[in-house]
Amino acid sequence: MSATTLRPVPALGLLVALALGCERPPVDTIQTGYRGTATETNFNPRLLAKSMAEHRAPAPLPPAPPQDPAPDSTWKNVQVLKGLSVNEFNRTMIAMTNWVAPKQGCIYCHNPANFASDSLYTKVVARRMLQMTHHINQEYQPHVAATGVTCYTCHAGNNVPANLWFYTGVNQPLRHYLDREDVRVQSHVALKSEDTNHTSIKQTEYTYSLMLNISKGLGVNCTFCHNSRQWFTWQAAGGGNRLIALRGIRMVRDLNSNYLVPLQPTWPANRLGPHGDGPKLECATCHQGAYKPLYGAKMAKDYPGLMPPPASADSYAAPPPTSRTPEDVSLLTGH
Repeated sequence: MSATTLRPVPALGLLVALALGCERPPVDTIQTGYRGTATETNFNPRLLAKSMAEHRAPAPLPPAPPQDPAPDSTWKNVQVLKGLSVNEFNRTMIAMTNWVAPKQGCIYCHNPANFASDSLYTKVVARRMLQMTHHINQEYQPHVAATGVTCYTCHAGNNVPANLWFYTGVNQPLRHYLDREDVRVQSHVALKSEDTNHTSIKQTEYTYSLMLNISKGLGVNCTFCHNSRQWFTWQAAGGGNRLIALRGIRMVRDLNSNYLVPLQPTWPANRLGPHGDGPKLECATCHQGAYKPLYGAKMAKDYPGLMPPPASADSYAAPPPTSRTPEDVSLLTGH
């Protein structure tokens, strides 16, 4: 009987060589909660470096020369950017143009024949977004902290922010950012009775779809906010990240309900969704895949016009309605 001859397999050797030669950097882990709770953030250093390069805040414009605030009579139809000097006002407008309409310039929002006119819907929307920026920087310090927000936070040099959502159906998970609150599907008690079990497979799917949307929007894993051994606990969850996230969700609901939805009569048809509703915010609108928008770049401090005035931002009036009325008002709230 002849002996069996063993021969090397070239393809297998090549695969091993490629695997060893193409080894990627190991995933880094940062503990964010108490020891032993598996509350941590995992990230790939190579991908994080790429994301930080892509989400870099632009350098601030040179400071405006010192000058006294301009009287209100200096401008026509200026309703938000009051109390600024002429130099600072012009500097802020230039910055906003660079952040939102770098290609179109001033005429994206302004009628070149009459800059004071509100004939363009983009100007009406921009005014309300300025009021919203003041509102965020004033009322949501527990969420935005000292970083604050600017137009660039969401727009990033684009006319329309990259991450917006529209109404698609009654059970749409993103409705949690507008008018749905119950996302709890886990119980503190095992084997609940039929009378006390108010959860379902559909509710579970809804909840986890929402959680995945938030996770993707922030570029983090579940344990960034949750203790993986006790998902429902708040005491040992995420080193405070879960509470910050809750404040952020409440902020998004507020902004959608009081700033975006009331603009419904203002949007042109090409800015509406498939069911006729206007765009709405979600976590990814600001975060864009980063655990902190622009990785914590403090842009707002360089533009005093974007910080809230002494009076409450809530005192601003909503934009006047146009002659066009939505065919189905229920789409505004999803009911």
